[in-house]
Amino acid sequence: MAKTYRIAVLPGDGTGPEVTAEAVKVLQAAAGKFGFQLHLTEFDFGGDRYLRTGEVLPVGAAETMRTFDAILLGAIGHPGVAPGILEKGILLRLRFELDQYINLRPVRLFPGVECPLKDKGPEHIDYVVVRENTGDVYSGVGGVAMKGTAHEVAEQSMIYTRFQVERCLRYAFDYARRYGRKARGVGEHNTLGLVGKTNVLTFVFDLWERAFHEIGEADYPDVKREYYHVDACCMWMVKSPEWFDVLVTANMFGDIITDLGAITQGGMGIAAGGNLNPQGVSMFEPIGGSAPKYTGQNVINPLAAICAGAMLLQTIGEAAAADAVETAVKHVTANKLKSLAAGRMGYGTREVGDLVCEALG
Repeated sequence: MAKTYRIAVLPGDGTGPEVTAEAVKVLQAAAGKFGFQLHLTEFDFGGDRYLRTGEVLPVGAAETMRTFDAILLGAIGHPGVAPGILEKGILLRLRFELDQYINLRPVRLFPGVECPLKDKGPEHIDYVVVRENTGDVYSGVGGVAMKGTAHEVAEQSMIYTRFQVERCLRYAFDYARRYGRKARGVGEHNTLGLVGKTNVLTFVFDLWERAFHEIGEADYPDVKREYYHVDACCMWMVKSPEWFDVLVTANMFGDIITDLGAITQGGMGIAAGGNLNPQGVSMFEPIGGSAPKYTGQNVINPLAAICAGAMLLQTIGEAAAADAVETAVKHVTANKLKSLAAGRMGYGTREVGDLVCEALG
């Protein structure tokens, strides 16, 4: 009997429903080819619902999401809703309530994709960032006093517990051991690089660095350890991205360097990510926003959403299907598309989804 996975689908706002439809199309094609089934349930969380009901997320939404094997998200962001309401009320709330403590971001340049870095190709840009996803300045600790006066004070605190740091590091070490360059047969070592700022943020990153070396020495002697200051890391991501294998970092630094990584791999149209709870339900999404100006025009690039679907398949245990989807995307970027930019691909949104399904089949 074919295995069935229950997937929650959150198309979201703007072009989110369009790219999600293509990701679902490819997921269904992969399921048919590899002999499993997907039971998809769609939820209307987003700006339209908020404007209609005044409710960002219904009561019990996180509990409902826990009943699924994974979540596929399109995009959040509505021109009629003030910035921050939906992002905090949906994205951050689900991440925190579902304890999705890992943000996983592959940074891979696919064949045929134009790279802004001189003389860099797919063999140079192929690494992964593991970002801690629940602590740091995003935890909401802080406040404002005397707002609107000349003496206004604003505070937002970078906070981490040893528990948060250690579970993120252990995930990153495990990931490097399983998927690092040596494991993939393309290097001599599986290497995990810690990205921090030990010379300035001496309390928080002292904790990160001590835990990094203690855990690595005790439990992962086979994984090579390196350390990079975050500012130097940003320079090397541009100059020598081939140095990197797997990187692990705190929430805010991870937020910044993954966007830098995205532009080096061709932009937001190809960048996908996962918000992971390895012991619970995880959520997968294209990194780009809702791009409302392109809504309904059939011009937006769906490949990031399709790649997010491949990450979903990998995480639920359908590794062969995930690899096949990624291979199909590489075929399309190498042989079909003129560009990744909206309206300049040479094909419409739906047609790109069809091309990936054709290559998959």
